[in-house]
Amino acid sequence: MKIITDIQQMQQLCLAARRQGQRISFVPTMGFLHEGHLSLLRAGRERGELLVLSIFVNPTQFGVGEDFESYPRDLSRDAAMAESVGVDLLFAPEARDMYPKGYASYVNVEGLTETLCGASRPGHFRGVTTVVAKLFGIVQPDVALFGRKDFQQLAVIQRMTQDLNLPVEVLGMPIIREADGLAMSSRNSYLSPAERRQALSLSEAIALACRMVAQGEADAGKILQAVRRRIETEPDAVIDYLKICHGRTLEEMAQVTVDSVILLAVKIGKTRLIDNQYLIEEA
Repeated sequence: MKIITDIQQMQQLCLAARRQGQRISFVPTMGFLHEGHLSLLRAGRERGELLVLSIFVNPTQFGVGEDFESYPRDLSRDAAMAESVGVDLLFAPEARDMYPKGYASYVNVEGLTETLCGASRPGHFRGVTTVVAKLFGIVQPDVALFGRKDFQQLAVIQRMTQDLNLPVEVLGMPIIREADGLAMSSRNSYLSPAERRQALSLSEAIALACRMVAQGEADAGKILQAVRRRIETEPDAVIDYLKICHGRTLEEMAQVTVDSVILLAVKIGKTRLIDNQYLIEEA
């Protein structure tokens, strides 16, 4: 495995691979890898001859007062994990190179970015789409893999890729959970033992919603009311949003259908966690 920090070198290596007919699989991350990331890399390994991982804590997707400075970073640890699953190229650029002095170009997806995380984190998705578009231009992937835990992010990137006619297949992969149900996240490392136990309220609330639907409840309002009650039993839990939306448009739904996704963001202490799930599993 090679670790590349230079943008032009990375781009030239990937362009050379494409000229040789190699299919490029790409997993963009902010590092501090966990099993969720590794599952994406294993899936990418199966889908291409050249597997590329990027690690870049992107400053433009963090708002004022968010955790950019404290976001966990450990490149040597991440490199060892990446090599263990067969990564060929690890791209770890510097922010000063990705956004040099005078940088002035941004990508904005309208509509999908104005709800859910976009409502409480203004500018976040502009940073996400800008950096992903830049990474796609540098890595030139045939396929890029993202986790469905960041459901809105996946929808936004898929829309951007479609709207800009980028020749990249964007795949959403299943959420990977801890044994007790908590969705894996680099931010889980922030949680104290007591907060870690309270964080289970997210997955337990989603399980409650799914049980209600399985038992015949289709009223989104009643389901959300029950879910809210479950989360609010935790002393350190503060709900950012809790919605049932259409899985493609992200529009709120009054009645549950096969397209309905429950999405939630909850602060446990100072740590903001997200989770989601389709309420009706495909047959």
